[in-house]
Amino acid sequence: MKLLPPRLSGAALRSLARAARAPLAARAAYEVLRNDFRLHRLEEPGPEHRGDAAAATVLVAGAPPRPARDAGLGPPSSREATTELYRRRYEAGLSPGAAVTEALARARQLAARSPSLGSMLDYAETEALRAAEASAARHRAGRPLSPWDGVPVVVKEEMAVLGLPRRVGTQVIDGAPQPRDGTLVARLRGAGALVLGTTPMTELGLSPLGVSPLRALPRHPLDPGRVAGGSSTGSGVAVATGVVPMAVGCDGGGSIRIPAAVCGVFGLKPTFGRVSRAGQVTAGTLEHFGPLASSSLDLARALEVMAGPDPADAATLLAPVRRAGSFERALGRGVAGLRVGVFDSEWLDADAPVVRAGQEALRALVAEGVTLVPLASPLLALAPTLGYLLLPLAARAFLHEAWRTRPDDLGPDLQLTLAAASHVPAFEYLRAQELRTGLRRELARLLAAVDVVALPATQTVAPAVDDTAFASGVLWPEAVQAMCRFTFLANLTGVPAASVPVGVDAAGMPIGLQILGDVWDEESVLAVAAHLERLGVARLEPALRARFPAAVPG
Repeated sequence: MKLLPPRLSGAALRSLARAARAPLAARAAYEVLRNDFRLHRLEEPGPEHRGDAAAATVLVAGAPPRPARDAGLGPPSSREATTELYRRRYEAGLSPGAAVTEALARARQLAARSPSLGSMLDYAETEALRAAEASAARHRAGRPLSPWDGVPVVVKEEMAVLGLPRRVGTQVIDGAPQPRDGTLVARLRGAGALVLGTTPMTELGLSPLGVSPLRALPRHPLDPGRVAGGSSTGSGVAVATGVVPMAVGCDGGGSIRIPAAVCGVFGLKPTFGRVSRAGQVTAGTLEHFGPLASSSLDLARALEVMAGPDPADAATLLAPVRRAGSFERALGRGVAGLRVGVFDSEWLDADAPVVRAGQEALRALVAEGVTLVPLASPLLALAPTLGYLLLPLAARAFLHEAWRTRPDDLGPDLQLTLAAASHVPAFEYLRAQELRTGLRRELARLLAAVDVVALPATQTVAPAVDDTAFASGVLWPEAVQAMCRFTFLANLTGVPAASVPVGVDAAGMPIGLQILGDVWDEESVLAVAAHLERLGVARLEPALRARFPAAVPG
């Protein structure tokens, strides 16, 4: 599949955005986007495929928890397991303060490039250096708090970080310094991680491409003419360029998995409710916080720290009790006897290089004792359509006052989205919620027969855009669909999903394989990711480390 126009950017996009504020023009914009994103398909499924709209956010598990198949393999011995690299360096006498200084110097150096590869937005240098001193004392005493003690990390600007603004990619909300950390940030600090600052994102997280007129978002690390994916753009690039081994992202429709896939790193969207959203400004029912990292071990260790019940987020109180360390132990399970579901209809909709890399990864798993199980569902192809409707409606509700009083302060691509969302009929929203319930129920039925499901992470590799689009934003439905085609399923149903880097196309652009698990079963997802890494099939794209060695002082 080749991405072709129509697409709009620059003056044409700004003019259309202004015109769309008129009611008749907004209605026309809705009809155009309804056609582009095929919203009419929501009318096709019969009542047997729908459920109670009021139950659209209720998690539905496919089966009771399955006994772990612990093969005792341990985590993959990856050179990219950067938490291990920091541990060895600290044992050899490296100072955490030197690690902070090196990481921030790398971030600033990359930001000074033209075009920019700057992955950070706001810096917390003073606090990070102060925390590094305390970490150094713990390491000298031989009592680090966790594998993250002294390790630099960054956090997407969607989550509160003490003393820094929480702007969510826009300029229409209060940008005052946050009075406290969000729960997951506090937990990272409690484990000794050194929070360097925040990473930039696309406006309100609605673009999966990684362009915005309100941010100097970083280009693709391997090709400055391509996008780095979104909306967790800065977080993906921070890991890909070696600034940090782990960055916090937020995923409402693929925003962790898309930049992970197109940049060639690992990314995990946990089960809805696994990681607290306390400290997020929007807190909808599609958004999940999770890590982007340089290895499966770093993913597991990050989730181990961030996960857990939090009274400030009621969704986390539904998570079953688990044993501490279960995520890292899952890396040693292996895959022998695992059943991996495959939807042939979905794979047919991906670009040839994406299919080729994914199928090679699946063949490697079969050689290790995996059984591929064909699956089919008439609802699955509707997942992106549901996402294209529900996510903008949530943004329209959140930005109601800004849209009424300050539309010029919003990016033109977002203005068009909000104008169109203003004309969605109530019955269409209710039908979407009924189908979301049906989709949850259907996926649960399918997951009762398999351990995980394998899908492409994206339909294509990173799209190319011009400088005008990077500066002004872009309206390009085909590229949006190419990035989100396979990701909305996990957001709508709340199941965990990871993207692991499994190859490149002929131009050297990274490709991700997506692994979905049952509700609360991140362990199975991590086990498959780790075994692919153990086999050498999944790995941080080598071209990244050739160009951007990890910012760990020797």
